[in-house]
Amino acid sequence: MKLVVEQSSDCPETEIHIRCGFIDERLQHLIAQIRLHSFSVMAEKDGASVPIAPERIFYFDSVDNKTYLYVEKEVYRCAKKLYELEQVLAGTPFVRVSKNCILNTAMVASVRAQLSGRLEATLQNGEKILISKHYIKEFRNRFA
Repeated sequence: MKLVVEQSSDCPETEIHIRCGFIDERLQHLIAQIRLHSFSVMAEKDGASVPIAPERIFYFDSVDNKTYLYVEKEVYRCAKKLYELEQVLAGTPFVRVSKNCILNTAMVASVRAQLSGRLEATLQNGEKILISKHYIKEFRNRFA
């Protein structure tokens, strides 16, 4: 793989171009990481709106029609619905793992099968998230 970086003060916005003969698993992972770093999610805490970089987010959870995003030790309120977040986060390490949760697979430390047929993901911060049977296939595809 060859990497070419061109720096110019005439460039108003950073552009990333990828030329390849074949998109393999490593390149797909790289593209997902680039997409993840290309935007932020607006969140709210204590009445203040703050942009949160997706690579810091462990998961999104919906409770009583309210969406929350979880970073390592903090929880923020997010105005977007889970289905909207799914669209925005398509092609990134985020995957729906239950009716009310979207998980960042990059934050998963380990996965364990449960007797019920579900999976339990342990995150890098020690939290545990259950993955519903219906979402296991897509989770495995993204986590692999």
